[in-house]
Amino acid sequence: MDYRNVAVIIPCFNEGEAIYQVVHGFKNAIPEAPIYVYDNCSTDDTQEKARDAGAIVRVEYRKGKGNVVRRMFSDVDADFYILVDGDLTYDPVVAPRMLERLIKDKLDMLNIARIGAKGSYRKGHRLGNFLLTKTVKIIFGSGLDDMLSGYRIFTRRFVKTFPSKSDGFEVETELTVHSLEMKIPIGEFTAKYEDRPHGSVSKLSTFRDGINILLMIIRLFFLVKPITSFSLVSAVLAITSIINGWFQVIKPWIDNDEITKYPSVIMSSSLMVLAIFMFMTGIVINSISNMRKDQFRLFYLSTPNIENDSGVWD
Repeated sequence: MDYRNVAVIIPCFNEGEAIYQVVHGFKNAIPEAPIYVYDNCSTDDTQEKARDAGAIVRVEYRKGKGNVVRRMFSDVDADFYILVDGDLTYDPVVAPRMLERLIKDKLDMLNIARIGAKGSYRKGHRLGNFLLTKTVKIIFGSGLDDMLSGYRIFTRRFVKTFPSKSDGFEVETELTVHSLEMKIPIGEFTAKYEDRPHGSVSKLSTFRDGINILLMIIRLFFLVKPITSFSLVSAVLAITSIINGWFQVIKPWIDNDEITKYPSVIMSSSLMVLAIFMFMTGIVINSISNMRKDQFRLFYLSTPNIENDSGVWD
């Protein structure tokens, strides 16, 4: 395979202890492939080490992995993209096999599920990844086993039609949900996950980034499945209205033949009106969401696929 049409894109922040070996590893694994290191305002020697290893170094001044990924997807032009973290925890040797699997199965995204070392994969991260991945599976249907992996391969069609909105580590969630929502062909490939080199520190905060990822899932739930999400809110409001109305208004009226708690009447009525409003809002937003999906699908299909003259991916 000609690796000149493959781009390795590496988002980095203070990875001076690891980036040289990461770039060197991919240069050995997939020769001739250009390697782009996008530095996110590191305060160490990440840029110098990346240049010494032979990478093309660029800087993204907006803080956050999501901003870096959006910039990389916009700037770099290739047929296939390998997105990998610059912390030396992912194995570059499997990259050729990943590309073969992507091409053979005609996928637009191949995610790498991590197996192996636990030293750099803290218990909090592991538990959070498990819970968030399960949540996405329940809400959006069958998905990936390692949603927050930082090692993926994409086709040009996926990269150039991905509407990135996230700023931070939520970008992995956004990539997964986007592929599920639009029914884009995706797959998963297992590979070993190594310990970070001595002196390298994870930039992922278990609680802060975990909450941000959870909020992203909730936001995407309302955007992607408005009928379901708004109906749930409507049902909660309606049930609350009925319960409050029965115990605070209707039952006292049956027992005493009078209504004394007028604030409860107002509250129950308001909750029921709000429940109806939320349900109708879900119907309207669902119509808009379907129009958006149709427009994206047409744009996605109009983006050329990677085929040679024989009709086989090359």
